Amino acid sequence: MKVLLVFAHPEPRSLNGALRDVAIKELEAQGHEVRVSDLYADGWKSEIDRADFPLLAQDARFRPAAASGEAFADNALTPDVKAEQEKLLWADTLILQFPLWWFSMPAILKGWVERVYAYGFAYGVGEHSDKRWGDRYGEGMLAGKRAMLIVTAGGWAEHYAGRGINGPIDDLLFPINHGILFYPGYDVLPPFVAYRVDRLDEAGFASVAERLRERMRTLGSAPPIPYRQQNGGDYLIPSMQLRPELGEAAATGFALHLKDEMATD
Repeated sequence: MKVLLVFAHPEPRSLNGALRDVAIKELEAQGHEVRVSDLYADGWKSEIDRADFPLLAQDARFRPAAASGEAFADNALTPDVKAEQEKLLWADTLILQFPLWWFSMPAILKGWVERVYAYGFAYGVGEHSDKRWGDRYGEGMLAGKRAMLIVTAGGWAEHYAGRGINGPIDDLLFPINHGILFYPGYDVLPPFVAYRVDRLDEAGFASVAERLRERMRTLGSAPPIPYRQQNGGDYLIPSMQLRPELGEAAATGFALHLKDEMATD
């Protein structure tokens, strides 16, 4: 299996850096081929702006989505963006690894998504009609591939539990798992999350590292999160509302978008 690990932490000697090395070593021990995009080390440009579209006329109004689509169609995206897109097409599995900062990913990783997920590559693809609304949410350019998150958090696991003050971790990560990974077609595996990472001693790290090794061993076989596919019949098109007879186990919220047998657990 070919694995792309996109790493977003500014300190290579951090816990994240150590866990990245654990993951890579285990994946390679299992015979997988691994490539790493180390965003901070590579000096990744996080903001999307006119410099990303060299063919855009100077007097033209800058509309990022339109400019992205035109540049992708003309093979005129910048070399750094094209290189990352090629890695995504090469990889069977994508891993995004980052610390949970202010309930989301670091800005540099969000910028990676915004620049690499060009219109026509990760979104804006497929037929839009009264029967389909594009190839997205389970379909798309990256369908048939797997993806997962490796996330570290400073808070306790209890803080991110169902009744925890920070909100359930699955809800906090839903915009990434569902909106960034499932949207262009990935089968999304449950995230690997390490908690209280600022207080880990040697024994604590050993335990987390072993849990991560086990997740890497099952990367190709673990069942994905059972999100509902957009064009699979569960949603009304074009309103994209879940059919009224579905989702009875979760009246509202993110759990609606899980198949009912999962939402009742």
